[in-house]
Amino acid sequence: MRSITRGLGLGSAAMALTALTALAWPGAAGAATSGTESLYAPSALVLGVTAGDDTATGTVLRAVTLVCAPTPGGTHPNPVGACAELRANAARLDVLAAPGPDAACTKEWNPMTVTADGVWQGRRLNYDHTFGNPCGLRSANGVLFSF
Repeated sequence: MRSITRGLGLGSAAMALTALTALAWPGAAGAATSGTESLYAPSALVLGVTAGDDTATGTVLRAVTLVCAPTPGGTHPNPVGACAELRANAARLDVLAAPGPDAACTKEWNPMTVTADGVWQGRRLNYDHTFGNPCGLRSANGVLFSF
């Protein structure tokens, strides 16, 4: 029993010494970032698809997250491609929502609305676009809204 107590005492002392060293070491207190400064501007979006012509009255069908900095990630099925499209188009999402050159859809009115909400390169981004029908959504350029 005595060796267990002594072992705990030495372990506790070692942990306390480590904590004090970390606090007293020059520059250690400033090592933690405040959360306002970063090497990368924040770029994280929530993308959604809603059945209906607006998100207030429509039914959300699916949503994904997209993080582009410092590395592409999130639940989007192709975060690398989606982030590359955003960078190439400077977040002008109308270009990415436009129909592809060989799109052939009917004029049926069954609206689908896509949304992008979050932060792009440190600035707030709110975007929505309504397609006339699911075919219009499927024929959009790029992979940003392909999920």
